[in-house]
Amino acid sequence: MSDTLKNRRVAILATDGVEQVELIEPKKALEEAGAKVEVISPKDGKIKGWDHTDWGKAIPVDVNLKSANPESYDALLLPGGVMNPDHLRMQPSAVQFVRSFFKSGKPVGAICHGPWLLVEADVVRGRKLTSWPSLQTDIRNAGGDWTDQEVVTDQGLVTSRKPADIPAFVKKIIEEIAEGKHAPQHVYASINRREKKPGRSSLPGFFFSDSNQSGRSSRPLYSGSAAAQVHDQAH
Repeated sequence: MSDTLKNRRVAILATDGVEQVELIEPKKALEEAGAKVEVISPKDGKIKGWDHTDWGKAIPVDVNLKSANPESYDALLLPGGVMNPDHLRMQPSAVQFVRSFFKSGKPVGAICHGPWLLVEADVVRGRKLTSWPSLQTDIRNAGGDWTDQEVVTDQGLVTSRKPADIPAFVKKIIEEIAEGKHAPQHVYASINRREKKPGRSSLPGFFFSDSNQSGRSSRPLYSGSAAAQVHDQAH
């Protein structure tokens, strides 16, 4: 174990369906670098990991999201899996938890489908990032500059595409956490709030008028076993 991240605390936000390798491997690496890492979830007890094509390990939850204070952590990690971020982005408390790290300028890492939460939190506008390829339209619709690279860093935000990118992802997120807060994180969040136009929902690709709703939602039209099947194909 090294002291690179000694006295640093990292939150991992996840729920059922999280791609377990994208949680377990980064958590292990962060702990080996000296960080204290806690799994935050809307669920108590344990969450169910997803192992590429089927359900995997039961992962212990350290802190319920209701009790989690973002100010207690130095960085945030958002693992992927299809079901995991899709469930979380429908929970306002999870979205606010993510947004708070950008407001305070703290490092954030998101891999694979994890950036869906960044889109929901409206923090990708003006940023360069990557993700699982199927998210690129959502990210671009939300004002982000999507690119197909192993790992992308933009002022404290670290993103990667898939489990194969984990070594590069982990190396870069450790560097960013060691550096500490990034002032531009707060600037981007402020710009997002100012640029948000009346009549536009927080969901990319979905627009509201005063009297009715019309447009196209970026949310996938699947859940439960159907989401599992999509993830099977993706991985």
